[in-house]
Amino acid sequence: MEQLSNPDIYLQWLEQAIAWLSANVLLVPILIQIAACILATIPAFLLRGRLASLLSKLQDWKPLLPYAGFRRFAQVLPDLAFPLIFVVTIWLLDAIAIQAGYRHNVIRLVASLLNAWIVIRLAAAIVNDPVWSRTIATVAWTLAALNIVGWLEPGIEILEGLAVEVGEFRVSVYGVIKAVLSLAVLLWVASFASRLFEQRIRKVQRLTPSVQVLMAKLLKLVLLSVAVLFALSTIGVDLTALAVFGGAVGVGIGLGLQRIVANLISGVILLLDRSIKPGDVIAIGETFGWIQSLGARYTAVRTRDGTEFLIPNEDLITTQVENWSHSDVKLRLKIPVGIAYSCDPHLAIKLCNEAAAKCARVLDNPGPNTLMRGFGNNSVDLEIRFWINDPQNGRGNIMSEILLNVWDAFIENNIEIPFPQRDLHLRSSDAPIRVEMTSAKAPRSSD
Repeated sequence: MEQLSNPDIYLQWLEQAIAWLSANVLLVPILIQIAACILATIPAFLLRGRLASLLSKLQDWKPLLPYAGFRRFAQVLPDLAFPLIFVVTIWLLDAIAIQAGYRHNVIRLVASLLNAWIVIRLAAAIVNDPVWSRTIATVAWTLAALNIVGWLEPGIEILEGLAVEVGEFRVSVYGVIKAVLSLAVLLWVASFASRLFEQRIRKVQRLTPSVQVLMAKLLKLVLLSVAVLFALSTIGVDLTALAVFGGAVGVGIGLGLQRIVANLISGVILLLDRSIKPGDVIAIGETFGWIQSLGARYTAVRTRDGTEFLIPNEDLITTQVENWSHSDVKLRLKIPVGIAYSCDPHLAIKLCNEAAAKCARVLDNPGPNTLMRGFGNNSVDLEIRFWINDPQNGRGNIMSEILLNVWDAFIENNIEIPFPQRDLHLRSSDAPIRVEMTSAKAPRSSD
C-alpha cells in the first residue's frame, strides 16, 4: 500500500503506457487495420434493421415453437443483428488481408472479440431473466476479451495487490470480485436446481401438496445455504467463525425476531401436520377463500372477489380456522325460505327440492332435502339443505341460482312468499259518543 501511494509509480506506469502505444499502436499498418474496422461498422449499421426484422420472424416459426430454448434464442437474435453483420464484414477483411499479404493481427483480434460476444450472448440466452442474461454475457465477454488480448493475468495481479489486511485476514479487490461472482453464479445454479427439483417433486402423485411444498422449500434452503458457504470459502473465510455469527443471530432472535421465527416455525408445522394445504377452502375471522400458496412467513388466501390476503402462519396455528376441505371436499349449505300460511307446505317442499336439483353443482347423493323449521310471525319457515363438492367455486353463486329456481317455481304454482304485515282491529262501544263543546271564553263575574 505504501508503494501505491508514491506518485513516481504512476508516472512510471504512464511512461510505459505511452511507450507501448508508440511501439505497438501508432504504426501505419496498425492504423490502417483500425480504420478498416471502423469502416466495417457502416454496412453493419445500415443493414442491421433489415436483418433484425428477418431474425424476428423466427419467433413465429411454428415447427420450433414448442421448444422453450429455441424461443429464447429467437428472442436474442434480433439484438445481435449488428454484431452478426459486423463480424461477417471483419472476416471478409481478414480474408482479403491474407490474400494481399498485409498484416491482419488487429482485424483478427476484433473478429475474435466479436465471435466471443456472439457465442457468449447466445449461451446466456438459456437464462430466463433478461437482466441476468445480459449481466452474465457482459462479465463473461469481459473475461474472454482480457484473455484474448493477454491482459487477464496482469489485471489479476494488479487487483490482487490492492488489498487490506485486518489482523490475519487479507481482503483484496480481486478476492471480493471473485467472491461476488462466485456467489452470484452459485445462487443462480442453486435457484435453477431448486426449480428443477420442485418440478420433479410436483409430479410425484403419492406426495400430498403440503409435503411437496415442504420438500421443495427445504431443498431450496439447503441449496442456497451450500451456495453461500462455498462462496465464503472462495475468499478464504474460516467457516468455524460462523459459530460466532450463529450466536449473534440467536441473540437477535431473542431480542426482536420472535414473531418472525414463530411464523417460520408455524409454516413448517402447517406443512408437516397437513392441517391446511394449497387448494383448501378456509375461513379465518371474516376472511373466506382458498389457499393459493404456503410461504415461509405467510399463507396467501384468495377470495372470490380477487382480493389476496397474506395471513401470518402464526395466526393459522393459534386461532380457530374453518377448513371446508380438510378431509372431505363435500360441503352442505342451507338456504332459509318462507311461505304464506295460506299455501300448501307439502307442495312448497317438493318445489324447493326440485329447484335445488336443477343446479349442476348440487350433488345427487345425498340429494337436496327441504325441512320445515317452524311457524314464524309472518310465514311458515322452510330450509333447503343441499351438498356440493367444489366449495372453491364459491357459495353465493349456487345459492343465488337455487333461489331463482325457487322463485320461478313459486310463481308458476301460486305459492306466496309473505312479507311482514299487521292486522289492525277497531273496537266500538254500544253507547253514543258525545262531544261537548264548551265556550272558548269564560263568563265574566260581575262586580
